[in-house]
Amino acid sequence: MLKILIRFLLLVPFISSCVAHKDIVYFQGEKPISQQINQVTNEPYRLKVDDIIRIDFKSDNSALLGVFQRSNAERITNYNNNNVYDYYNGYTVDKNGFVNIPLLGKINILGFTTDEVTAHIKEGLKTYFRDTSGIYVDVKLAGFKYTVLGEVSRTGTIFLYQNSVSIIEAIANAGDIQLTGNRKKVEILRKTKRGTKRFVVDLTAMDVFNSEHYYIQPNDVIYVPPIRQKTLGTGTNGLKTITSVVSVLSLLTSTILLIKNLK
Repeated sequence: MLKILIRFLLLVPFISSCVAHKDIVYFQGEKPISQQINQVTNEPYRLKVDDIIRIDFKSDNSALLGVFQRSNAERITNYNNNNVYDYYNGYTVDKNGFVNIPLLGKINILGFTTDEVTAHIKEGLKTYFRDTSGIYVDVKLAGFKYTVLGEVSRTGTIFLYQNSVSIIEAIANAGDIQLTGNRKKVEILRKTKRGTKRFVVDLTAMDVFNSEHYYIQPNDVIYVPPIRQKTLGTGTNGLKTITSVVSVLSLLTSTILLIKNLK
């Protein structure tokens, strides 16, 4: 009976513990042609409550827009910490969807794209300036913020200064998925007006490039769950498997010897 038990313990880890090659390789399957990849479009992001935007006003006449400009001292002081600068000097969408802009006052931009906000501001400037053709307005998100949790090399909140971020870029900036991460069931958690929605993306499939969730949105939370082997506490490669088996056998042997000595 004891021999059968030992054989069983030796067999189980080798069957269930090592991570299969197909479970850790990205983008498997047929390679899509460029036309298929181009079908995936990144829909413009629509602003939500607590988003922070940067609004940059420029004109050939610098005195014309002096009321909108931040001081050079502010810019230099905060140059090396963009996140802090944006928090204190950007324009935050309040709980009612408004931002407070000098001269223009409060304007509602909830659900607007940055291009729509730009057009809205330029229209508002016509009330105060006869000719707005020489006025340049640029509206951008004050950084692309998202959070990564689970089986990645570096968990935490990440800021990227770009307009769009794919799920691939998001994972790469977190140091890639560890061997113990489930690449087939990467979750994206997104806050919406109707609550939090969860989407699942398979990064081992080439079809990920055609997924409607290929591009993430600001403030998304990405969660990489563990594979079954980690949940069970077994090894993820040959060496770890052998180590696990040796540990189990050592414990079993010690237990048997202890029981015999007690008798």
